[in-house]
Order: sequence, then C-alpha cells, then structure tokens
Amino acid sequence: MKENKINQLDIAEYLDSEEIVAEYLNLICQENDPALLLRSIGHIARSKGMAKIAETSGLGRESLYKALDEKAHPRFETVFKVLAAMGIQMRLVPKAKFRRKRGPMPCAVAEKQRTYKA
Repeated sequence: MKENKINQLDIAEYLDSEEIVAEYLNLICQENDPALLLRSIGHIARSKGMAKIAETSGLGRESLYKALDEKAHPRFETVFKVLAAMGIQMRLVPKAKFRRKRGPMPCAVAEKQRTYKA
C-alpha cells in the first residue's frame, strides 16, 4: 500500500515581497492575538534570514528565536528593533466601527449665501 506524505506548510516561503509581508501582518493584526503576531513576525524573520535580522537588530540569534516564540512576552523595544531590522514600519488606523461616517460636510458660508440671495 502506498504511503501518503504530507508536507507541512512553511509560510516563510511565500513572504517574498514587501506587499505580501505588509498584507500578511495587516491580516494577522486583525485577529488581536499577540501570540499569533509574534509567530507571524517570526515567519517574516525566517523569510528574510534570521542571522541577518539578528545582526541588524543587535540581538543574538538565540535571543531572537526566544523573543519570537509564541509563548514569549518580549518588550516593545525588542519587537520594534526586529521590525525595523526587517524594514517594517507599523501604522495604526482606527477600526472601521469607530470611524465617523463621512458625508458631505455642511458649509456654513454656502448656507448663508443661499439664504441671503436676492
């Protein structure tokens, strides 16, 4: 009987452009799961090369692996160093449910002109 072999998906193999990395992180951030965010940063670091990220961030390679473990609780400083070393800048935007609906803004001057037209 033939044995089926299942290969494990390695997300790091697919993170090959800045646009894909940014979209990946944006999707992960929507989950509000810190462990998942750390794991995804680890995937990105692996795709770019852990040794290179460790050197650029000033962290030891072993420290980097420990900091990006999903059970770790790294300091913000460490996470920001790693993101900077990977060329990633965080940008925060309000959640959609908190955004004010934008419509045409009433213009007080236009209303007064309409009222006083002869």
